[in-house]
Amino acid sequence: MTYSIVGYDPVEKEWGVATQSKFLAVGAVVPHAVAGVGAVATQSYANTAYGPEAMTYIMSGKTAEETIELLIKEDEDRDYRQVGIVDNQGNAATYTGEQCYDWAGGMTGKNFAVQGNILVEGTVESMARAFENAEGQPLADRLLAALSAGQAAGGDSRGQQSAALLVVKEQGGYGGYNDRFIDLRVDDHTTPVDELVRIFRLHQLYFAPSKKEFLMPIEGEVEKKLELQLVRHGYLKDGITIEKALRNYLHTENFEMREQAEGYVDMEVVEYMERT
Repeated sequence: MTYSIVGYDPVEKEWGVATQSKFLAVGAVVPHAVAGVGAVATQSYANTAYGPEAMTYIMSGKTAEETIELLIKEDEDRDYRQVGIVDNQGNAATYTGEQCYDWAGGMTGKNFAVQGNILVEGTVESMARAFENAEGQPLADRLLAALSAGQAAGGDSRGQQSAALLVVKEQGGYGGYNDRFIDLRVDDHTTPVDELVRIFRLHQLYFAPSKKEFLMPIEGEVEKKLELQLVRHGYLKDGITIEKALRNYLHTENFEMREQAEGYVDMEVVEYMERT
């Protein structure tokens, strides 16, 4: 009742999982990843021990394919399991037990594995094409493109409920203290993939570094736009400069990562103010 994709970016050294299911809080069950080691999606009567066990096997030198063989070897319910793995070298493997409910299957490609069960046929192939066609984009964007393509192709034949995106990289977490570069979940929603994409865009706005092309001096039309929005949002008042009002807005709304040198503003923040 789930479809997923595990992927690897050899340039940025990122590993990730994206998944959707007619199941509550799929992000608490399917994805598992460790920076420098690999990523795992475990589903269809999921054995959540597959995640940490797979990391141990890979760290001991096993490939993704060898890891799956070891995982299912001692699992009496292997015929009901489904798992996809990308290891620390980008090798990909997928397994679908014989008792997984139709349609069930998976496929692998360069640095990724896609798998799913109780699907509309064609879902897995559409996901693989979307991931491949998005080559050159950040891993998170490629994983979400695959997830969206899977849903557009039919996805889980029972419907939608939850979705999740996990991407890890060394010191990629908040403040650099862990490897959770992106860890987003939609636990119960009528259109969870669309909602996951929306939350991801917000995540990028809050935490991704500002792009040089969006940095503008606060003058002319930019100053007029910014002033209008700071007044509308209640931050620009008598006795407060536009720079002080902007700083108050950024710190109140958790946009510290977008704060610029005095006299400059990130226009992506201004555009967000206009939308909200």
